[in-house]
Amino acid sequence: MTEQHQWVEGAPPARWEPLPLLLPPIDGHRALRGPYTVASALLDHLVPRALERSPELVARHDIEIRAAAPGLRDRVPAIRQTIDAELPDDERILVPAPRRTLRLANGLTEFVRATVTPGSVLAVCNAAEADPTDTELLAVLARRLPPETLAVHVWTQGPPAPHDPRSAAELWQAVDHCTREGFLHAVAELGERGLARSEPGSRTWWNLAQRTATALGGLGHRERAADLWERVRRTSQDPAMHAASAYGLAMLDARDPDPRRRDLGRARGWLNEAIAVSTLLPDPAERAFKLGFDRNGLALVEFREGHLDRALDLVNSALDLAATLSGRHPVHRMVLLANRAQLLAARGHTKEALDDYGAAIAVDPAFPDHYVDRGNLWLKLGRPEEALADYESALRLSPPLPEAYYNRAEARIALDDLEPALADLAHVIELDPGYTDAYVNLAGLLAGLERDEEARETVVAGLAAAPGDPHLLAVLGQVETAAGDFAAAQAAFDQAIEAAPRLAEAWANRAILRYEQGDHAGAVADLDRAIELDPRPAFLQNRDVALRAMMGG
Repeated sequence: MTEQHQWVEGAPPARWEPLPLLLPPIDGHRALRGPYTVASALLDHLVPRALERSPELVARHDIEIRAAAPGLRDRVPAIRQTIDAELPDDERILVPAPRRTLRLANGLTEFVRATVTPGSVLAVCNAAEADPTDTELLAVLARRLPPETLAVHVWTQGPPAPHDPRSAAELWQAVDHCTREGFLHAVAELGERGLARSEPGSRTWWNLAQRTATALGGLGHRERAADLWERVRRTSQDPAMHAASAYGLAMLDARDPDPRRRDLGRARGWLNEAIAVSTLLPDPAERAFKLGFDRNGLALVEFREGHLDRALDLVNSALDLAATLSGRHPVHRMVLLANRAQLLAARGHTKEALDDYGAAIAVDPAFPDHYVDRGNLWLKLGRPEEALADYESALRLSPPLPEAYYNRAEARIALDDLEPALADLAHVIELDPGYTDAYVNLAGLLAGLERDEEARETVVAGLAAAPGDPHLLAVLGQVETAAGDFAAAQAAFDQAIEAAPRLAEAWANRAILRYEQGDHAGAVADLDRAIELDPRPAFLQNRDVALRAMMGG
């Protein structure tokens, strides 16, 4: 934990007078104002001053401010707004991923850095009861802002939280807001509270159940989510609820981030049930939407089972159904277009994939993720200029987006624009210290530029974040080889190969080490294995050199 972020047990310091408090100590208990209780109090203090001095700065952070401090929305208009914000409830199908709050926290931190009086102190009590959005923000503030800019002091005890008197309907409004913004922990907590205060099977109960189960699944609480979907099935005889429950249960298996826990067969069974039930829906528009939604889910299962043709047929059929909806459900259509683009790209139909990404972007030009996806395809096609333009569009439309900075670095490397690429990779690590690939690429690029001490520092930092990562160990082996510490290099390469036997770079770089030590036969053996895994020209050339040396030529 950084020096300026002090978690103090018990009461605050006896006297605050010597400390230049930015504003009076904030009670961070989430029961007071929900997610971003601390952030909203901080923004209530900073934004009015910033509007007077630099309204363009506020505009650059409109998404973060409006998400964290809804009370300021009348003063901070939405400059970057997706179409989702204007759609009716039944057409808003996207739930932001849990990592969206990290984007918001980084954007808020940059806003605070630009507006706070240097040397200020932010004091927060009831920190142990803060919402995860505030806990994350406090950690990012402490990590990214030096104490001479802002010192963060938090302590665990404070006034007791008041009882939440809100009715089920009022809690539903809070849950709906938190769902839109991606505050999944709050959705789960408030949703369970609202379910206890609503009539099982009622419309409010169903809305709360659907949002809560989806949030629990997104947070990785699979058993709790499954239990709630089962409660829905046991409570209702409404076919729409049963179809949605079957879909939700299927996605717990199909979208599990750990492939070892996925049960695609069970997911297929639930999706077949969802499709069968959706055919019973009496309203033609609802039936067309739900069937398309469920078929898209089944396409995910087919894709993960390697059946690209079947997945593509399902997405095409879902798009045909979407065409009958007379312009309704544009987000649904956007998602289907992007999914078809991914499948077409996997099949090698790159022109059609680019067309579909373009069509998805046209549906909602303010949605950043599809620019990143299209940029990735441009990069694979050897078109780094187009990729760079798409990544920069994504960065303009979103709070700080580590993935876009990381991919922009890749495009800049392809354009031999190395210093900006280094800056992008370093910024990724600043935004997200757990982004292992950024350490790997930054260290590798530094090593390639013979900036070995910087590469070593990056590898050490990366291994602290991801102990035993084979890619980082392979770079460490390169650095130790260049430094002449062959024993350390050998140990690093051996660990990398043990952890990832199919990592071609580790075999190829250990071959270089063996060649430097005069073990030409060992170098040839390692390069044979590297070429077996990845027959790239550089490996073939190095093997020719090692073979000639082994044969005395």
